[in-house]
Amino acid sequence: MIARLDALGVICALGQGKQAVADALFAGDTRGMRRQAGWIPERSVTVGAVAAPLPEMPAGLEQAASRNNRLLLAAALEIHDDIQAAIATYGASRIAVVLGTSTSGIAEAGEHIAEYVHSGELPPAYRYSRQEIAAPANFLADWLGLAGPVYCQSTACTSSGRALLAAQRLLRMGVCDAVLCGGVDSLCKLTLNGFASLEAVSDERCNPFSANRHGINIGEAAALFLMTRAKQGPGIGLLGGGATSDAHHISAPHPEGLGAQQAMRQALAAAGVAAEQIGYLNLHGTATPHNDAMESLAVAQLFPAGVPCSSSKPLTGHTLGAAGALEAAFCWLTLSEYNAGKRLPPHVWDGQADPQLPRLKLVGVGEQLPAAERRYLMSNSFAFGGNNISLVLGDLP
Repeated sequence: MIARLDALGVICALGQGKQAVADALFAGDTRGMRRQAGWIPERSVTVGAVAAPLPEMPAGLEQAASRNNRLLLAAALEIHDDIQAAIATYGASRIAVVLGTSTSGIAEAGEHIAEYVHSGELPPAYRYSRQEIAAPANFLADWLGLAGPVYCQSTACTSSGRALLAAQRLLRMGVCDAVLCGGVDSLCKLTLNGFASLEAVSDERCNPFSANRHGINIGEAAALFLMTRAKQGPGIGLLGGGATSDAHHISAPHPEGLGAQQAMRQALAAAGVAAEQIGYLNLHGTATPHNDAMESLAVAQLFPAGVPCSSSKPLTGHTLGAAGALEAAFCWLTLSEYNAGKRLPPHVWDGQADPQLPRLKLVGVGEQLPAAERRYLMSNSFAFGGNNISLVLGDLP
């Protein structure tokens, strides 16, 4: 079933709101990536932090206050009118909330637990419920008064890609008529130090598919879609998706990208689209040695003639649980009226290709989406445990 993506709210290191994010995205603007100290002991690292001021929590929901929920609120406020129109059309009980996250409110919890370690007492502001995985979805439903299914997915870096597929499934089953779906994650010391312990964090801006790549940057973001069943008329839809688990290793992907390629093939089959019809592929592209090696193999095998592709992580950092939805949002923006120049998201790197990897058709600044009667884009997300997601977005007939 084709799901219609009627509205999008977005905030990340590129900016706040669709037009600001689109302008920076298509220009390859890396100014949101800044080197900061204080995240990892005795290091300064490049992170994709949101610089825009975040909204205050709504009255009565102060106990749900966290940076994660305030990022989510910023994205939701951008499409508030669309949400209210959906509530008026379908009713609060027929609208679901399905989000992906990996941090939830753990940043604040970590600070409060550190106080407990030093003083022996938890501060009065501590609320365990803020750090539960479902906290962002519960907050959004409580604020909007929604009574449909409400939950979060947490499968590391595929979390919000899976949330979009789960939302599509709810619509197909007739459980609801509209879904607020997407992802949100905020910067926190726990995740940064966790990736640092794996020796995966780069001090400099990440450099995907380069011979000089040496790790990821972490970022934060919220991307929120209003998804409904497709109806007649122009628009942008989630046409299909694929989800696989190759279970090769707890943190490393399958070296030949078997699960990644299978997810892409499933997505194409679900969308009814041939590989050669894909006009652009948003790569997972983390700039770790293992991810880039396996993804380039998988892409080269599936697209032997090449496909315009890029990683957007040098522009935003790896936003973890929000990455799948954020990069689907970049595909949505590419197809939308916010991209008047019909440009593609460029691949920002040093241009030094790794000779050990198949050469990909990496997009340069200013390159345009190939002309077609109907346009189809793909977005990949891969996670720990061999968890793979691929989504196909495109023009609705």
